[in-house]
Amino acid sequence: MGVRPARVDDAQAIAAIYAWHVANGTATFDTAAPDAAAWAEKIADFAVRGFPFIVAEREGRVIAYAYAARFRDRAAYAHTCEDSIYVAHEARGGGIGSALLPALVDAARRAGFEQMIAVIGGGEPASVALHARCGFVHAGRMRNVGKKFGRLLDTVYMQCDLTGEGWDNE
Repeated sequence: MGVRPARVDDAQAIAAIYAWHVANGTATFDTAAPDAAAWAEKIADFAVRGFPFIVAEREGRVIAYAYAARFRDRAAYAHTCEDSIYVAHEARGGGIGSALLPALVDAARRAGFEQMIAVIGGGEPASVALHARCGFVHAGRMRNVGKKFGRLLDTVYMQCDLTGEGWDNE
């Protein structure tokens, strides 16, 4: 498996990965998946803005992607990003996330971000565990804020200090 920056021609594969999660999972609260054109636009926009957007590929096929963008648009949040990471359904459980997320953290650090926030829809246990393995700490939980597939869902917040300075997490 290799990890590299996303290219516009990865948009179709990324759209397919995300569409599966929209239709079948609770990691995203989206109920309609963006098409490949929207993903191509996002990849191009991230490149212009200097935000990291990476893919994992195996045998020339994109099997996962991750990106980091500003957590909020307000200027005071300019040093804080939010990550997104999705693995193709058929490739899950193979350690891909454990390789991709540290690569994203490094890329976000190089892009000038100092804090990374994970907003984990549905409190997905696999995503919480992945982020914890990669140095994220629990930062909060919002209960029953999403509704998908007839279920009320929580959102878990986790945070990673990209500066290496750490903090007292009481």
